[in-house]
Amino acid sequence: MANQRKIINDPVFGFISIPTGLLYNIVKHPILQRLNRIRQVGLSSVVYPGAQHTRFQHSLGAFHLMSEAIKHLTAKGNFIFDSEAEAIQAAILLHDVGHGPFSHVLEDTIVKGVSHEDISLMLMERINKEMNGQLNLAIQIFKDEYPKKFLHQLVSGQLDMDRLDYLRRDSFYTGVTEGNIGSARIIQMLDVKDDQLVVESKGIYSIENFLTARRLMYWQVYLHKTSVAYERMLISALLRAKELASKGVELFASPAFRFFLYNNIDKEEFYHNPECLENFIQLDDNDIWTSLKVWSTHTDKILSTLSSGMINRRLFKVEVSSEPASDERIEELKDIISAHLGIHREDAHYFVSVPRIEKNMYDPADDSIDILYNDGSIKNIAEASDMLNISLLSKKVRKYYLCYQRLQ
Repeated sequence: MANQRKIINDPVFGFISIPTGLLYNIVKHPILQRLNRIRQVGLSSVVYPGAQHTRFQHSLGAFHLMSEAIKHLTAKGNFIFDSEAEAIQAAILLHDVGHGPFSHVLEDTIVKGVSHEDISLMLMERINKEMNGQLNLAIQIFKDEYPKKFLHQLVSGQLDMDRLDYLRRDSFYTGVTEGNIGSARIIQMLDVKDDQLVVESKGIYSIENFLTARRLMYWQVYLHKTSVAYERMLISALLRAKELASKGVELFASPAFRFFLYNNIDKEEFYHNPECLENFIQLDDNDIWTSLKVWSTHTDKILSTLSSGMINRRLFKVEVSSEPASDERIEELKDIISAHLGIHREDAHYFVSVPRIEKNMYDPADDSIDILYNDGSIKNIAEASDMLNISLLSKKVRKYYLCYQRLQ
C-alpha cells in the first residue's frame, strides 16, 4: 500500500498523480486549498471570459511538470535522491501560496512593501512547523541555499515549472493559442551540466517558441490595455477605501479585509505582528468582490462610482502610447472629471491613472538559458539562436497607458 496515489483530472495535462504522504498532505492543506478561491490571472477575465482558472489549478499543473522533469533528468543520468525529488515537488506546490487576491494590486495598496514571495516563504515555514520539519529541504531549495543549484532553477528560473505551466494554462483558458508552448518537449530537452540546467541543442526551436509565446502572452493577456484599466480602477477603489477608513468612515468588509483596510501594514509590521499573516490567509477574491458590491451604493461618490464601475464593467477609457501623456492633458482630464462627477478637484486623481509598463522577453542577468551541444560546449540562447538575436530578445518594450473615467 506504500505507493498509493491520488489522481486528479486536469483539462490541460490530463491525469495528474499525487503520491499519498507529504505531497498529498500539502495539497489538502487549508493554506493551499485557499488558492482555489484566487484566480490565476486576476482581472483578465474582463477581456477573456474563459480565464476563470485558479492558482490552485496552476500549482497542481506546475507540480505535474516537476514530476515529469525529475523523470527525464534522472533518465539522463542526473542523480536526484528521492528526498530531493519530494522536496522540489513540495516547493513547487507551495511556490504561490503567498499570493493574495489580485496579487499585484494588493501588493501596491493594502499591504505595502511585502512581496508574495516573502509571504510564500513565511507560509512554508509555518506549514513546516505543523509538519515537524518535513519541509526543511524544500525551503532550503526554495531559498537557493542548497548545494545542487539546478534544483532551485526548476522551482524558480527562466525555464522553471511555474512558467512552463502558467503560459500553457493561461493560453488554454484565455483561448490565446499563440501562447501555447511545447512544455513536454522543453522538459524532454532539459539536462544538467556543471550544476546548471541546460537545454539540448535540438530543443532550441522549442525555446525560441517559448520566449516568443511569453512575450505575446504578456502584451496580449497580462498587460492587455483593458485588463490594465480594470486593475487601475481596483487600485483606486482600494486606495479610496483606505483613505475613508483612515478618517474613521464605516465601510463594509469581511473581518480579514477590514484588518488591512483599517490598519497601516508595512513590511516591518507584517513580519512582527502575527495577526497580519493570520488575516492574510483568510483573504481571497471573494472578500474584495463582496465589498465592491456593497460599496457600489456607498454615500461616498468616489468609492461608489469606482466600485459600481468594477461590478458592472463600466471601465476606464485607455490610451496606449510610446510617449507619456502631457501634464496639461492630465490636468485637463481632472478638471473635466471633477466637474462631471461633482467631486472636489483634488479627488479627481482617483479617476486618472498613468502607469508605465516595461517588459522584455529575456533578461540574461536574471538567469541565462543555456544550450548544450553534442560536443559538450554551451552557448547562451542569445548567441545560439539564429532567429532571435540578443538585441531583439532583451529589448525592453516600454508603453505608457493613460486610464481615465469615461464621461458618458
